[in-house]
Amino acid sequence: MDCLFCKIVKGDIPSKTIYEDDLVKVFLDINPTTNGDMLIVPKKHYENIFDIEESLLLHIHNVIKDLYNLLKDKLAIDGLTLVQNNFYGQEVKHFHVHVTPRYTNDEVTQSSNKKILVDLDSVFDQIKS
Repeated sequence: MDCLFCKIVKGDIPSKTIYEDDLVKVFLDINPTTNGDMLIVPKKHYENIFDIEESLLLHIHNVIKDLYNLLKDKLAIDGLTLVQNNFYGQEVKHFHVHVTPRYTNDEVTQSSNKKILVDLDSVFDQIKS
């Protein structure tokens, strides 16, 4: 398999590993949004959230809680943003969670294309019909 994250997990590609256990590897993102931006990657290859076992998802969320405490202590973060893409927007087809430390002055924003949005009632009706 020619998966970038599998190569990092195996040690074929070096990483700045922050945490590792039998199930996951956590390393700094080489293209960070903020200081301390990292990725949580399962050691076993799963393409996306629809392939991964629920017990592993729970483990990943527990690791996130520990990472928050570590980052709060070491980098004085103010919060975390978590992102996990599936299919569209997923550059590496290996399940991973982006853990982005947030700081009050980081100026990171989430934007949307307001021109393509329809009214909330229409969206609600589409989903519920």
